[in-house]
Amino acid sequence: MRDGSYFPSLLEPRRRAERALAAVVQEAYVSGVSTRRVDDLVRALGIEGISRSEVSRICSALDAEVERFRSRPLGDSAFPYVWLDATYLKVREGGRVVSMAALVAVGVAMTGERRVLGLELSRGHDEGSAWPGFIRGLVGRGLHGVRLVVSDDHAGLVRAVREQLLGSGWQRCRVHFTRNAQDLVPRSARSMVASAIRLVFEQPDERAARSQVDTLLEGLRPRFAAVADLLADAEPDLLAHFAFPETHRSRIRSTNPLERLNKEIKRRSAVVGIFPNAGSVIRLVGMILAEQDDEWQDGRRYFRPETMAAIDAAASIEEASQPLLMAS
Repeated sequence: MRDGSYFPSLLEPRRRAERALAAVVQEAYVSGVSTRRVDDLVRALGIEGISRSEVSRICSALDAEVERFRSRPLGDSAFPYVWLDATYLKVREGGRVVSMAALVAVGVAMTGERRVLGLELSRGHDEGSAWPGFIRGLVGRGLHGVRLVVSDDHAGLVRAVREQLLGSGWQRCRVHFTRNAQDLVPRSARSMVASAIRLVFEQPDERAARSQVDTLLEGLRPRFAAVADLLADAEPDLLAHFAFPETHRSRIRSTNPLERLNKEIKRRSAVVGIFPNAGSVIRLVGMILAEQDDEWQDGRRYFRPETMAAIDAAASIEEASQPLLMAS
């Protein structure tokens, strides 16, 4: 949240006002409780009671604030790294409870700051067809300079990245990949498979990582051919992060930055349970993301600016080495 202008009746410190507002939104407009319970809630927080009309005014202003946040221009800075992921929430629609996917994009600007880039809502079973429009919307708002996208291997998502973000690489999340591989083996072998895959990512450079993959394939194929085939197909996308500065690699090989944000969304929405409509999801999740975006800007940079400048240099070295690798 950029400021407290939409909450003029509260003069308490920013954090207290934000917590109170979040609670009011959840209780009054998501859970649909009575004005008396809302009044009890804010009194418990040490704030004078707020009328139903005041809650309505606050939430209308909040909707406008969330919409401004979701539609703000992104062209002021290039975003070399972008993470994409979805988290699923239950929503009432047409008399039924359905699963909807909250699509979220996070990026790192050339300044090294993390930023929340976008939020969109899609039916859970229609997530694949929603990604192209979501990414197209980010580009339309000015997203540019993307060198690497990090996500899981959802078919619709990956296809959208390749079509909408031409020239960018794609890093398959190592955490999701490891889970996929573990699903293909007996429970007794899952720990061993995870440890073997971890060795690939602990290598100092791409050449060593590829050599480790070859060794792993030889060891896996006799007992776990399905895992070997999965690894062989995924190899180029699992190792994409090696083309970027070494100090960045541990943070750009998985969707962990977004996983933590998704957990916060789940935690904050747990009091709701089932949302009454899609608008209430956008309101609450948008508020959480705007709040997180502010905290990231005020906090420590995700990467040092001088290391961000090394991205293009690392990519140039990688591109120059390709003919040599092919010749060898």
